[in-house]
Amino acid sequence: MNKMVLVLNCGSSSIKFAIIEAATGDAALSGLAESLGNDDAKLTIKVNGEKKACPIDANATHQQALNAIELALEAYQELQNSLVAVGHRVVHGGETFTQSVLINDDVKSAIRETAHMAPLHNPANLSGIESAEAAFPNLPHVAVFDTAFFQTMPKHAYLYALPYELYQKHGIRRYGFHGSSHYFVSHKAAEMLSKPYEQCNLITAHLGNGCSIASIHQGRAVDTSLGFTPLEGLVMGTRCGDIDPSLPTFLIEQLGYSEKAVTAMLNKESGLLGISQLSNDCRTLEEQAEQGHELANLALTIFSYRLAKYIGSYLVSAGPLDALVFTGGIGENSDRLRADTLKYLSHLGFAVDADKNTAMRFGQSGPIHQEGSHNTLVIATNEEWVIAQDAMQYV
Repeated sequence: MNKMVLVLNCGSSSIKFAIIEAATGDAALSGLAESLGNDDAKLTIKVNGEKKACPIDANATHQQALNAIELALEAYQELQNSLVAVGHRVVHGGETFTQSVLINDDVKSAIRETAHMAPLHNPANLSGIESAEAAFPNLPHVAVFDTAFFQTMPKHAYLYALPYELYQKHGIRRYGFHGSSHYFVSHKAAEMLSKPYEQCNLITAHLGNGCSIASIHQGRAVDTSLGFTPLEGLVMGTRCGDIDPSLPTFLIEQLGYSEKAVTAMLNKESGLLGISQLSNDCRTLEEQAEQGHELANLALTIFSYRLAKYIGSYLVSAGPLDALVFTGGIGENSDRLRADTLKYLSHLGFAVDADKNTAMRFGQSGPIHQEGSHNTLVIATNEEWVIAQDAMQYV
């Protein structure tokens, strides 16, 4: 059987996992352990399109969940025997990690030291690494960092206009996230354009519950919307994106919010959910907007308008554009938001082909632009394959 890589994405209360065929990127198996630490914790595995519930303890920890995953995989002995590595998604690598690395004690210490930059992500990533090392002790474990792809950004793009010593002493700067997705779709776009990657000027938009946009000039990331944390930039499912930096102070000092409440609001109660007062799910909002729900429609309009503004601004850094790329759960499946976004950009040479746009959903990849307008592509991302390929370098 072909070589397989177990890819793990550990969140604060969940573990997404997949067994990826290293040569093709196909998922032979995928699964999700969710509600960890709660009495309704559950584990599901998907093979050949069929989902199966697997045993897991109530209030399971990450370690117990990894043990349950290992036990569940015993039912797929051939796949388990084909595993040659474990690849871990790590959200924040700071300036320390410019590429994927084989995990050792020094690497874990460095991940721990950057936890304050991604407090919702890095501690969970590290917990998952340590649990997986215990569950799969005989396999090499490789950390793949969301931030690594953006280490090519120039200083004038990643620095904030704050006192320079804050960068020197504390590493406060733009880092960028969703790097594996931007890496995959930008290389796939170069293939579709039949152009060497190092000659490509691209704008890639990863749109899901978390959203980011990247500017790529001659095959190098030169700007991105997510910043010091995964909160800046575009409107997201529950995250606010760009706001006036004085707003948190106003909420605390004038309206009596606690710092903890403001942090929760900006990360978990804003974005599409906050505006619509209904849902963070784009599909739900589109359905409700069609039925006349005013705030659902407003949320979608704000989302596409902000996205169009970023695309327009990134034409500056990308240079003469080879293609605009939509990816992620929303980018791949919402023909409405793609069309709405491109309408704002019509005077800049973008035009959508309505039939192509409507047809481009559910994992399809291809062009959606009218002939003679800027190349606009929908590309189904495969972050797991990027992680698997990086892990294979250490086998």
